[in-house]
Amino acid sequence: MNIINSVRKKSIIITGGAGFIGSAVIRHLIRDTSYNVINIDKLTYAGNLESLKDVSNSPQYTFEQIDICNQSEIIRIFKQYEPDFVMHLAAESHVDRSIDAPAKFIHTNIIGTYTMLEAACQYWIKLNKEKKKIFRFLHISTDEVYGDLKSSESLFTERTAYAPSSPYSASKASSDHLARAWNRTYKLPVIITNCSNNYGPYQFPDKLIPLVITNAIIGKSLPIYGEGKQIRDWLFVEDHAEALVNVLIAGKNGETYNIGGYNEKTNLEVVKSICSILDCLIPRHLDKINKYEDLIIYVTDRPGHDQRYAIDSSKIENQLRWRPVETFDTGIQKTVEWYLNNETWWTRIKDGSYQGQRLGLENGNG
Repeated sequence: MNIINSVRKKSIIITGGAGFIGSAVIRHLIRDTSYNVINIDKLTYAGNLESLKDVSNSPQYTFEQIDICNQSEIIRIFKQYEPDFVMHLAAESHVDRSIDAPAKFIHTNIIGTYTMLEAACQYWIKLNKEKKKIFRFLHISTDEVYGDLKSSESLFTERTAYAPSSPYSASKASSDHLARAWNRTYKLPVIITNCSNNYGPYQFPDKLIPLVITNAIIGKSLPIYGEGKQIRDWLFVEDHAEALVNVLIAGKNGETYNIGGYNEKTNLEVVKSICSILDCLIPRHLDKINKYEDLIIYVTDRPGHDQRYAIDSSKIENQLRWRPVETFDTGIQKTVEWYLNNETWWTRIKDGSYQGQRLGLENGNG
């Protein structure tokens, strides 16, 4: 649904815009819309401005290296740029890292979200009537706040009770509650989205799909937690970016929208799909290994590992006419080909700040 072109040019603050999903949103906005984009990012380990190289010279784009917990700087940003919208994506997002070092997740995901909401609220209160009516704060969250689906038939809906399992998902659940509280108590126009597992180009290689692709290319083992039977709903990141912009423009104040890919796969199925694609594109005949599946190893499952996530996206489909374009087969093919064609991007990460470990442990499933 082409909502975008019917709206006059406006400005959007995007937090975490150098991250995986944030950079996809910015690339979409710069290429396909006339919005001015102000990217706020602290540039922690997963923030990479190279993901925005193709759009960084656009007159629509501005970058500010700021920690979202820095209240004075966030207030300055609102005063300086006078945004019409905020898309809040900045977050620590890796479950394994949250298990080993939860403090950063509590600080960024909870305190950072509070800082953004409070600054946005104080800014919004002072707007004139017309601009006040337009303003929206879109808080982007995860399906992991819902916990573990016990039934093979059930799906997460917007009414599913929260039951987070990890420090990461608990911190995101807390941030969702803050967003709803600012909407109800202060009337700040807030919308919340909860998405399923994202994958695609430019994803930092500590998540399952890019870890497996890049490890396979260089001949390293492909670690799978437990027996690999954990089920996730996989959403291509460019589909997610379009969904988020649709929600920003046409979503209803105070509502929550679940965004899924309609692609439930076990972790083992995902890894074998990647191996099969690589067998076709770059056949391997080294070290007595004929197929990439031979690199698979099974490692001890992580603590509190949820077994199944699956999203019911009927609300956003029915109300906003959004549905993902990519199937898992088309999306994973594009993703594998992107990593093959952009080896420079990820080899610098794996050779430098990231070596494929879970903070000292030899695994790194997403």
